[in-house]
Amino acid sequence: MSTSAHITITTPDGPMPAYESSPDGGADGAVVVVQEAFGVTAHIEHIVDRLAAAGWHAVAPAFFHRQGAPVFAYDDHEAVMPVMGQLTAEGITHDLNATFDHLEAAGFPAERTGIVGFCMGGSVAFYAATMRALGAAVTFYGGGVTTGRFGLPSLVDLAPDLKAPWLGLYGDLDQGIPPRDVEQLRQVASGAAVDTEIVRYAEAQHGFNCDDRPAAFNEAAAADSWDRTLRWFDRNLAARG
Repeated sequence: MSTSAHITITTPDGPMPAYESSPDGGADGAVVVVQEAFGVTAHIEHIVDRLAAAGWHAVAPAFFHRQGAPVFAYDDHEAVMPVMGQLTAEGITHDLNATFDHLEAAGFPAERTGIVGFCMGGSVAFYAATMRALGAAVTFYGGGVTTGRFGLPSLVDLAPDLKAPWLGLYGDLDQGIPPRDVEQLRQVASGAAVDTEIVRYAEAQHGFNCDDRPAAFNEAAAADSWDRTLRWFDRNLAARG
């Protein structure tokens, strides 16, 4: 069993809503869940709950809090793009630091904290793994692989600075992230000072883990990638705690 709540995290740019869940009886480590481009959706909250059910204290901060923390329908790209376009490297850094500080105050220092991100959140999770020596990091179909986003360098340019063991999960049918870019990232990340791994799913497209998007969801890829994510945290995050 776990306990969930909507909370507020203080940032330099004002209060940031977040969804948090923790297993009853306590957790050995924590995981930050970074939202999709559509906000802290029901799917993202479900990810938080699934992590708590697996034994982790998990929290999903609303990176769109400066715009009122909106949540968008998955087919409303016209509304999503202007809001996502307002993200900045400075704001992302503030929000990550505030979330990590929140978890540290709850008893989870960097080495006992992991991060997982989806879609735009996958890119943010990668960046976070270059900021601090976290226990572990996981990216689900994060873009910006060869061209930076939000004022941040590309993932390829950031890769040599990885400070946390990193797992990347990508679909070969992702129209925005070509396999050749994923392979370039694999090559560069392999030279980092931490363990890295990339898994490609031949029949999966962007958003393959989201069962709220029937056109994108790939049951086999979602099941395998979730299993790998939990094992990555067990292997790296728990081992460093």
